Amino acid sequence: MLTFKTLSTFIFSGLVTGMAVSTAHAQAPAKADDPLMKIYRATPPKINDLVHTKLDVRFDYKKQYMYGKEWVTLRPHFYPTDTLRLDAKGMDLNNISVVKNGKNYPLKFKYDDSLTVAIQLDKVYQNNETYTIYIDYTAKPNQLKTKGSAAINDAKGLYFINPDGAVKDKPVQIWTQGETESSSAWFPTIDKPEQKTTDEIIMTVPAKYVTLSNGRLASQKLNGDGTRTDDWKMELPHSPYLFMMAVGDFKIYHDHWRNKEVNYYLEPKYAPYAKQIFGMTPELIEFYSKTLDYPFAWNKYSQIVVRDYVSGAMENTSATLHGDYVQETPRELLDANYDAGRSTIAHELFHQWFGDLVTAESWSNLTVNESFADFSEMLWAEHKYGKDEADAHSYTALQNYLGSPDASTKDLVRFHYDDKEDVFDVVTYQKGGRILNMLRNYLGDAAFFKGLNIYLKTNQFKNGEAQQLRLAEEEASGLDLNWFFNQWYYGAGHPVLNISYKWDEGSKTETVYLQQTQDGQTFKLPFAVDIYAGGKKERHKVWMNDKADTLTFAVASKPNLVNVDGDKVLLCAKSDNKLLEEFEFQYFNAPLYLDRFEAINAVSGRQSDKGAQKVMIAALKDKYYGLRIKAIKALNMSNDEVRNAALPVLTSLAQTDENTLVKAAAITALGKLKASGNMDIFKQALSSQSYAVQGAALTAINLLDPKQALPLAKGFEKDNKGPLTQAIITVYSISGGSDEWPYVLNAFNEQGPQGKFGMARNFAAMTGHVDNPVYAQQGIAAFKDLGIKYKKFGVAPFVNGLLADIKAQRIKLKDDASAKAADDATQAINDAK
Repeated sequence: MLTFKTLSTFIFSGLVTGMAVSTAHAQAPAKADDPLMKIYRATPPKINDLVHTKLDVRFDYKKQYMYGKEWVTLRPHFYPTDTLRLDAKGMDLNNISVVKNGKNYPLKFKYDDSLTVAIQLDKVYQNNETYTIYIDYTAKPNQLKTKGSAAINDAKGLYFINPDGAVKDKPVQIWTQGETESSSAWFPTIDKPEQKTTDEIIMTVPAKYVTLSNGRLASQKLNGDGTRTDDWKMELPHSPYLFMMAVGDFKIYHDHWRNKEVNYYLEPKYAPYAKQIFGMTPELIEFYSKTLDYPFAWNKYSQIVVRDYVSGAMENTSATLHGDYVQETPRELLDANYDAGRSTIAHELFHQWFGDLVTAESWSNLTVNESFADFSEMLWAEHKYGKDEADAHSYTALQNYLGSPDASTKDLVRFHYDDKEDVFDVVTYQKGGRILNMLRNYLGDAAFFKGLNIYLKTNQFKNGEAQQLRLAEEEASGLDLNWFFNQWYYGAGHPVLNISYKWDEGSKTETVYLQQTQDGQTFKLPFAVDIYAGGKKERHKVWMNDKADTLTFAVASKPNLVNVDGDKVLLCAKSDNKLLEEFEFQYFNAPLYLDRFEAINAVSGRQSDKGAQKVMIAALKDKYYGLRIKAIKALNMSNDEVRNAALPVLTSLAQTDENTLVKAAAITALGKLKASGNMDIFKQALSSQSYAVQGAALTAINLLDPKQALPLAKGFEKDNKGPLTQAIITVYSISGGSDEWPYVLNAFNEQGPQGKFGMARNFAAMTGHVDNPVYAQQGIAAFKDLGIKYKKFGVAPFVNGLLADIKAQRIKLKDDASAKAADDATQAINDAK
């Protein structure tokens, strides 16, 4: 699953001036001394094992019920038993029977808590016997009292989207979400990741709709009453949380990998772009299959995009389900690069090995699912887009972990937690992915990936945990790895590393002083030190074993640069006390993304220095687009020398750079100068196919001449997304009135949370000055809803501040009714739980 995972920044990621909010950062995790964190979460005992699950289901769109018949085959795990307990959340259980020779014999059962059902079997079964239970039931997901989490914001398992078609231009869909233990909200099962079962899902649906489930579509039958019955069979075992169904008006694009089908299910209006959205999938499957030396195991791979999804995406076996953010037009994809959608596609596919083929035996060991999927995003970026893209992606993930409150108090393998949902966090994802990258660097690619192959083959179609990963990597490499796993998997925190240097001319000795300043454990750190001297680079492999270590190197002449952690893989917070000229040398001579990133950071605050200026201007032409953008944003244009040197480069970038986001950043920088001589560049950029370039150009024109910008903005109302939408709102927030309000309100309401918070200030400005009080109150109501919905992420002070600004503006306009509405909205947000 990705929760942008995003946990990193996806389900909810809003960037507002002076405020950053994300699921990873804003949730309030349990403190290390919280008694809830002292509860040992044992792996559930296996009394019975699932063998096969057969479902026959149909849907009541009006009631939003699912009527199900189930035949579940089990066997005792080891000890004889005459009882069975199944997870079954919020259902009507109409009949539970044992099946004998094709006949159903009713069994006694207790279903008191509406969460699990205790069944008295007809006899004592041995572990060499299987038995089949028949259940007739009704799933009522909307009546189920469930609690979501920061990672998965709802847990009712089965979702009816716009079932009566009442919302215009919104598709009618049904889809499921099983992780963590919500499959048992739509079929009775032993809803634990340690269970594995084959399955068959038979769906009767309106004949006009398409269905998708795990495995192969074995048959389809028209019923003559406007319905069709589809029979899906999964003939390899997988865990219940990975079961899925989807029903709706989807167009299917058929692709392939080797001799297996690869399918993309999209809303009809996005179907023409299926290849642009998902077309890298066969190449991804081939890359992962070869890298792991383990070909894709399942009979097919399908990806489906749904509305109103409750997380980022979900790696259901052979049938990944995506939220609609991956569904982009070719114009949006111009600006995408390796964005959330592209990295999610890579992330979820890797789960088909790590998570689906081998599944974490408990949520405590979620790292063997999610850390790998996070790591895979970097692997694919490295292969497809280059090492700079991979390192940039990895660095962003590291910063998400380092910036998350209390993350440093949590072990990666977490046997103590309050709720199982709590392990879906930046420790399991972003930190875990960086830990795997350190292990890869330490062992080398050949040994590391051989170890992954051993892990997969040893545990295929079963369960795994971190200790099995350790044993596999030890078998491959021949090295003891207890020290690595003890500190990184079974310990918390990270090194806070201070690095300083001393050169002794007399003895020709370079000394490096290393100090770990964090509380808690001392980390054992192997890494490379690269010494640049006399026009050459010499690498030294070293270990830091203590809180304070001193390294000495004999060097023929004073080094130009000593580069600690030459491969830039250490998971640490680092203070590197280099001289300015050493960072300047680093930019031009050290090869990696982070070498150049660190140098730009170091010199950007010292742009009066000639060497720093040289770095900044060179960085405008860096080979990696992300660093070109970073340099553009860091330019000190109030410095005459910097501005004079940068202007011709910025002008060229704004017109000719191959990357649209660099073009947009250059246009933005030029726009802030408010120089009328640049107007032609801005107007020319309005014809770009890139929304980012158009948005930057429109904003720049608005800074120069708001009166010109207003009619230009109106011309873009019919076709705009993302940055261009934001730019239109910016123009209207300054020059727009009641005529523009309907567009602004609609644009705001259609945004996801990130988009809403991105345009919040401008939307508030327009709400404050629009001349129609009814419109002002519509804006205030939108802010009230936003503040209440996302209050748990800490947004209330920000939203209340905007409401206070709106109130002040409405008072100036003598609009007492809207001022009161702002007060009422603030009170409602404060009162919300």
